[in-house]
Amino acid sequence: MPRYHRLGFLPEKHHTQFRRPDGRLYTEQLFSTRGFSGPTSTLYHREAPTAVESFSDLGKIKPEYLDDEALRHRHFRTRDLHPHGNAFTGRVPLMGNQDIEWHQIWAAEPMETLYKNADGDECLFIHDGSGTLETLFGELDFRAGDYLVIPRGTIWRIRFDTLPVRMLTFVAYGPIEIPRRYRNDMGQILEHAPYSERDFRGPSRLAGGEGPADVIIRARGRLTRYSYPTHPFDVVGWDGFVWPFAFNIGDFQPIVGRIHLPPPIHQTFSAPGFVICSFCPRPLDFDPQAVPAPYAHSNVDSDEVLYYVNDKFGSRRGIEEGSITLHPLGIPHGPQPGATEASIGATRTEELAVMVDTFHPFKLCPAALELEDKDYWKSWTAK
Repeated sequence: MPRYHRLGFLPEKHHTQFRRPDGRLYTEQLFSTRGFSGPTSTLYHREAPTAVESFSDLGKIKPEYLDDEALRHRHFRTRDLHPHGNAFTGRVPLMGNQDIEWHQIWAAEPMETLYKNADGDECLFIHDGSGTLETLFGELDFRAGDYLVIPRGTIWRIRFDTLPVRMLTFVAYGPIEIPRRYRNDMGQILEHAPYSERDFRGPSRLAGGEGPADVIIRARGRLTRYSYPTHPFDVVGWDGFVWPFAFNIGDFQPIVGRIHLPPPIHQTFSAPGFVICSFCPRPLDFDPQAVPAPYAHSNVDSDEVLYYVNDKFGSRRGIEEGSITLHPLGIPHGPQPGATEASIGATRTEELAVMVDTFHPFKLCPAALELEDKDYWKSWTAK
């Protein structure tokens, strides 16, 4: 986040003596990005976070991708999934490429073990439910509709108030950030952006932790279990610009126009190789001759994937809450027959959806085929 945040107790200056009540030094940990040139945070632990009792290899984590699928538009019904596992073990990989993995989750169990992704940032979208994200930086309460952006290298665990819970996980191989065009040279969010700093929530209290703890670490395409003699959440204070945050899709301020505007107006986050967008309820185009439905579009160099948080997407036929559509590069897509004419005169849409556009093609995982509506590609044929 391009904003300074602090929690707990801190010494007056970095890299100076900061002692516990018993006279021993707290252990200072610098959490840095891009070497020492990017955003950083500094944490203070009761015990050294470097001590390890044991470790064990848990195997590969890279999803299996299909490479023999014909090019076509796809529709996946996630209602056909069944609640299982937790927010980590219950991940079902549906698609991915060298920049992003898309996992669907319908968590049915509490998450007991701590987890860290050392390969890149993660963004969780909470479809329903509420709870607390417990992290190295403290606890962050969340609710339905929240994006939870977790920086690379953050140790975390999620606790739900009730189960089961539907959610998405976007595993990135780089930082997930506020788009550069929304920020000034100092990092402040600009007036034309569809949100402000007040819409972003960081940890509100330290998590705390006692005793030994295991952490599952994702790194270099493998999982490793590390056993620590002391709890990594034994942080007494921290400050800096790197921390997990929540942003609710309901706080996105849609940009509207006299004539239909293109999807970049819905952009919420950016990352190397892809963007995340939010389609939210809003007034529609207001020119007397406006056609509110989108035009047919050839995305010649990007794949477009939409997750429908509700079933009120006016330009799409046959979708339902929890549907996913994949419109790949190379073939045009657009409203199904009748949707364009039906949109004329409409003044508002209640649609709610999360979109990911990638700049390298998505490859499907075997689990996606089990959810597929195999006749979706026919839906543009007039009857």
